[in-house]
Amino acid sequence: MTKTSTRRGFMKGGLTAGAALATAGLTAPARAEGDPAITEIQDWNRYSGPGVDASPYGKPSDFEAHVVRRNVAWLTADPVSSVNFTPLHELDGIITPNGLCFERHHAGVAEVDPQKHRLMINGLVDTPLVFTMADLMRFPRENHVYFLECAANSGMEWRGAQLNGCQYTHGMVHCVMYTGVKLKHLLEEAGVKTAGKWVMPEGADASAMTRSIPLEKALDDCLVAFKMNGEALRPEQGYPLRLVVPGWEGNMWVKWLRRLEVGDEPWHAREETSKYTDLLADGKARRFTWVMDVKSVITSPSPQMPITHGKGRTVLTGLAWSGTGRIARVDVSLDGGRNWVTARLDGPSLPKALHRFYHEFDWDGSELFLQSRAIDEAGFVQPTKPELRAVRGANSIYHNNGIQTWHVATDGVVENVEIS
Repeated sequence: MTKTSTRRGFMKGGLTAGAALATAGLTAPARAEGDPAITEIQDWNRYSGPGVDASPYGKPSDFEAHVVRRNVAWLTADPVSSVNFTPLHELDGIITPNGLCFERHHAGVAEVDPQKHRLMINGLVDTPLVFTMADLMRFPRENHVYFLECAANSGMEWRGAQLNGCQYTHGMVHCVMYTGVKLKHLLEEAGVKTAGKWVMPEGADASAMTRSIPLEKALDDCLVAFKMNGEALRPEQGYPLRLVVPGWEGNMWVKWLRRLEVGDEPWHAREETSKYTDLLADGKARRFTWVMDVKSVITSPSPQMPITHGKGRTVLTGLAWSGTGRIARVDVSLDGGRNWVTARLDGPSLPKALHRFYHEFDWDGSELFLQSRAIDEAGFVQPTKPELRAVRGANSIYHNNGIQTWHVATDGVVENVEIS
């Protein structure tokens, strides 16, 4: 018998066939007669609103005040070294608004004066260099849309369903357009010596974040970025300068970037030895597992976005991404993986960026077990959680790209569960 386990630990037997595929038309809208929302003049029809100078830097409507990043207080001992989560369930498209991009800090937000900020390149180079922000602005600029995912995204779900909402299970990911200078141009300016094989970026915050990056990756697609979605980086995203390492774990995207050292071997820093390694079932740890594997999640319906309209036409939507390139296909299941249909990808399809998918269907009011399964252009298929644990065990908190299951009850309430 197929069983499901929720974050509360209950066991539930059997799956229904789920909802029928989309065959009927939309539910008829409410009739206008007697509806005061359309028959009566509202205040916004009657009075003039604020002028153009009322909000010099625009902000969302007050009616959208609930759409914010959120923390889970018990995840960490102190918010200075913690994380908050992108409200994926409230968003659409593939671009994350700057004010909603998740935060992960190791020593809080560094407030850096760009006039005093410097970027140094040293180590195995012909000419050690120091760049001001003005210097960097004179190099050729490029614009690229990339996702950024923390390696610990979905990390609490390794041993079973825990956090009830895709904001908390998958919200350590965002996707923006970065503007900056290719790292290879700066390294070429300094001249990398023949013995140089690795690069170590260092942050200017109190944690002095450092990671080892192979020179091959540094010369490929890494970007030294100073803008996101057209405006300057937000302080919490590394203002005035951060490293962009497309497709690789977010801890390597060093914020408040101040130094790049070239060396002949990795540095084995704290963040790549005691942290950001994958502890296997036999006690051994995988190291240097940089690439973020193919992954997806249904953002609506989901625990924070239940079905409230009752039976009838329902729009399922979600996000898919892969550190190896574009998403080729996303399949969705309404019955816990027994049957799959191909979802509709919509919007830009860019390498190492988020992809938006949709599936419209008619809900008949029966319970559903929603899943999505992404396949990337390299042929990698998102695994089930049992498949992932069979290879990796359940000791890790990093690189969990297992298929997520949402249970939709007959009243439309949605809960995080796991199919076993």
